[in-house]
Amino acid sequence: MKTSDKIGKRIRILDAADERQYMIGENYEVYEKQGAPIGAMTFHYHNFYEIIYVLEGEYSSMLETRTYHMKKGDFLLINQNVMHKYHYVEKKHDSSKRIILWVTPKLLAELSGGDMDFCACFQSGSCAYHFPIYYEELLQGYLLRLAMTELVETKQPGAKLVLDRGYLTLFFTYLNILCTKKEYMFAREELVTHPLVELVVSYIDEHMEEKISLDCLAEHVHMSKYHFLRKFKELTGMTVHAFVVNKWLIRACEALREGASVAESWQRTGFSEYTSYLRNFREKFGVSPGKYRELYPEER
Repeated sequence: MKTSDKIGKRIRILDAADERQYMIGENYEVYEKQGAPIGAMTFHYHNFYEIIYVLEGEYSSMLETRTYHMKKGDFLLINQNVMHKYHYVEKKHDSSKRIILWVTPKLLAELSGGDMDFCACFQSGSCAYHFPIYYEELLQGYLLRLAMTELVETKQPGAKLVLDRGYLTLFFTYLNILCTKKEYMFAREELVTHPLVELVVSYIDEHMEEKISLDCLAEHVHMSKYHFLRKFKELTGMTVHAFVVNKWLIRACEALREGASVAESWQRTGFSEYTSYLRNFREKFGVSPGKYRELYPEER
């Protein structure tokens, strides 16, 4: 992590080569990222929310079945446990600058008030938005203040934390109001759908608790097994087997956070053996399902 001066303030900068997809901060992180990413080239997901705001240039992301081509001023909202990746376009993103916000559902629940649920913008039916310039600059200002490493005005301990919570509250208040406006959502011509991935995702979702074979999937998408494997890896950066396993693990995590027992979470997936489920879960998350259940009890 390094810092650079921007408009007289110190902003957190994350190197484009940094592949980290986990939070170091307890509840939120905000930083600027410049240039085309070297990491994040394959599908990944996390149990927190992510917002990408394009500060300069262009940027593209693929969220499961769609690729969003973004320009300066655009916002992309990524829900927790959604498979996504950076979508490389040659020579398009070298001058890209964007602000990345990671925030936990727990913190957004704490900041929400009255009839406003700050998590709602991530389930609004769209992922990408253009806002009028006034609102875009307003939201940009809050993000830049959040990305500051320190306050210019004071060195008083805790002052930045208090202000950050205020900026987050203001940011998500405006964002949730704006995301209800259909006219601000991306138009169909601004995104690319991937029918092959759509077919695979729908099949997995419909057969989540069953063993899913490569032969069944290839037959479902009407392709030879070899062509299907190659095309899917080309689109997602991930093998079909790894994709299926990760979809099962996402379902298991959701079950655990809803209060299911470890055995019940396994039964909601297609892992044929309990030991295979435990091994894959630990390899992915670094903890056992039981420990994960202890760490994330807030949704029960």
